[in-house]
Amino acid sequence: MFQLGKTIVSEDIIEKDFVCNLNACKGKCCIDGEAGAPLEESELQILLDIYPKVKPFLRPEGIAAIEDQGLFVTTEGEYETTLIDGKDCAYVIFDENNITKCGIEEAYNQGEIKWKKPISCHLYPVRIMEYSEFSAVNYHSWPICDDACTLGKELQVPVYKFVKEALIRKFGKDWYAELETVAENYKPE
Repeated sequence: MFQLGKTIVSEDIIEKDFVCNLNACKGKCCIDGEAGAPLEESELQILLDIYPKVKPFLRPEGIAAIEDQGLFVTTEGEYETTLIDGKDCAYVIFDENNITKCGIEEAYNQGEIKWKKPISCHLYPVRIMEYSEFSAVNYHSWPICDDACTLGKELQVPVYKFVKEALIRKFGKDWYAELETVAENYKPE
């Protein structure tokens, strides 16, 4: 672990390689698991504001889940995206190859909204834990992402480079520049 400003960062984001391989995994991270994607409190109003423009991109079952449960749910005091029958994220759509995509991101890509998607989704496989004095920046290892780890190793793309845009979105360009400096000088023990 090392400190950058008010963050404590795991060396894993420098040491581990990762590039999503959607042709291999089909986007299982959006349809497997026990919970929706984590949401920051600041994102709740954004979801409320953009939903009318996102709704046309969603599947009927996603719309039904949202209409039944709400745009987001609260689990143990944490906010998450709504799930369809406890599995798929309600915002998931599928392309012609049955690969999961994000309906929010599709609305963004089509120019309907200016918000790409929840930061937790954009950052994945990086997970942020917020504490009163700092934010912990960690790599989340999940077996369904083994193909992404393999592709990342083949392409020699460390996690922090794979999620560069999201890390800048979360912490800013100066923070990311500091991270790059640490990575360039990093020597594993």
